[in-house]
Amino acid sequence: MRQFIRYLIVLFLLLVFCSCQAGELERLGASCRLSSDTVPDVRFRSQPVPEAVATGIRDMSSPGAYLAVYWVESRFGELDCKVSLQEALQLQRKWEKTDEWNDYLSACQSIWDDLTYFPVAGSGGNCSVSFEDSWMYERTYKGERGHEGTDIMPDENKRGVFPVVSMTDGVVENIGWLELGGFRVGIRAPHGAYFYYAHLDSYADITKGCEIKAGDLLGFMGDTGYGTEEGTRGKFPVHLHVGIYIDYNDSEISVNPYPALKYLESKRLDFKTG
Repeated sequence: MRQFIRYLIVLFLLLVFCSCQAGELERLGASCRLSSDTVPDVRFRSQPVPEAVATGIRDMSSPGAYLAVYWVESRFGELDCKVSLQEALQLQRKWEKTDEWNDYLSACQSIWDDLTYFPVAGSGGNCSVSFEDSWMYERTYKGERGHEGTDIMPDENKRGVFPVVSMTDGVVENIGWLELGGFRVGIRAPHGAYFYYAHLDSYADITKGCEIKAGDLLGFMGDTGYGTEEGTRGKFPVHLHVGIYIDYNDSEISVNPYPALKYLESKRLDFKTG
């Protein structure tokens, strides 16, 4: 009898130990996936959003938290992981135990939760455009570098025709000439991301420091840039370069705009001219 009681005590202690270790293993597993290096990592910066997930988030007004959970659960798309919105809310409690969760969540929300409109408006049903995932494709003007954005190409190579609108609310943080970007506008959105629109042909009536609402006209698509002389044109076809940047641990990090643009593709304004 005493031996049986000892057995029960040992079994009880073993169960307690295992339950404690399971919590510790869960915590360590979360720490392995989320660290201070997660956001600067190329897997996060590439913003992997498969079509099934993209379809699911199109009706979400604030998809940042959902994507934050989906990415860590799927190891940024390495695992075939299906996470419903309800499951994401439950799983978030697990990841909240990780020290880096709040900073990681803020980074996800800064990119996704201010998105409202596709950056090229239609004009009376016209202005067809196309774009592909050209993230980090090679560029060679004044030295090799990776392409930190997505180029939106019009169906007609005409400057000053295609209206460029703000994807988000925000404040005009930069405007004017850049050698690479030509006439560009930089908008700081409410959650902190910086949205960069380059190669404009002309500007709307906007100035540095003015407040912008999503859908406000920024200017018209052009082919400016690749020149030290302001107004240089004709070095490449007419297009809009869109970049998205976030500030993280005192560093500016570029992320792939392609998934965000696919998310906004059906949210396009019809801009009336004249």
